[in-house]
Amino acid sequence: MPLGWAEITHPFHPRRGQRLQILKARQISGVQTLILRGPSGETLVVNQDWTDQAKPSANGSLDIGANILDAQSLLALAELVENIRPQNGGVDT
Repeated sequence: MPLGWAEITHPFHPRRGQRLQILKARQISGVQTLILRGPSGETLVVNQDWTDQAKPSANGSLDIGANILDAQSLLALAELVENIRPQNGGVDT
């Protein structure tokens, strides 16, 4: 049964953008990995999260508790900027 193809998406991986055949999917030390066939027939072991086969996450690959750019945070930032802006029309004297 063919497992399909995976494109490497990690920004610093030397094979980024290449679409490679998936040979196996394994969990190694608690990390889901893919064993891929390279263009010359070699095999590569790549974290699944570094491919387009990564499972979606609400926070992407960042391990943060909340969205950084939610509406409430943006309103608070706008208020902060307004409060520190010079009151004399933006001209420093």
